Amino acid sequence: MPRLPIGRGDGDVISGGIQFRRGPLARTGRGAVARAVIRGEPGISDEQVEKAVAARMERQQIFNREKPPLFRAIIDEGVLHRLIGGRKAMRRQLQAILEAVESPRIGVQIIPLTLGVTTGILGGFVIAQLPEDSDAAYIESTTNGHVTSCPEDVDAVRSRYDILRAEAQPRHVSLTLIREAERLWS
Repeated sequence: MPRLPIGRGDGDVISGGIQFRRGPLARTGRGAVARAVIRGEPGISDEQVEKAVAARMERQQIFNREKPPLFRAIIDEGVLHRLIGGRKAMRRQLQAILEAVESPRIGVQIIPLTLGVTTGILGGFVIAQLPEDSDAAYIESTTNGHVTSCPEDVDAVRSRYDILRAEAQPRHVSLTLIREAERLWS
């Protein structure tokens, strides 16, 4: 995965729309769900899976900094109910999200299933707002992802994020949905 230019500054803000799989919030330290998702790539070897899981875990270390970036995620409600990596892994993933959002620097909102098709169905994305640099966006597709700092591209992604955020459940409703899903996987 190409890397976003996340700096070490206190003003970093990361916003993302994640539709059908888990992203930076979903981390248990074991990588069971990450392995299951990555194994879905046709023809990928066990060595490539482990390398990708290790890279994903390394990227998550930015959340362990003394002053981590602000992180806002929008997650499709279907992600809470799609079995990936087994019931125990699902429960741990949802518990990890609930623990992560205890931080005032991390927020999550759920896009309700009742909305049907949304602008987010086109693919996942992450926007990095950097105080000492131009904003950048990571745009995911079926075959690959790419990072861009082209202002027009970043603005287009930001518009998608704004639409999704307006359609998403408020924080307290989103957390209730995550807690209910976590109980279902128990």
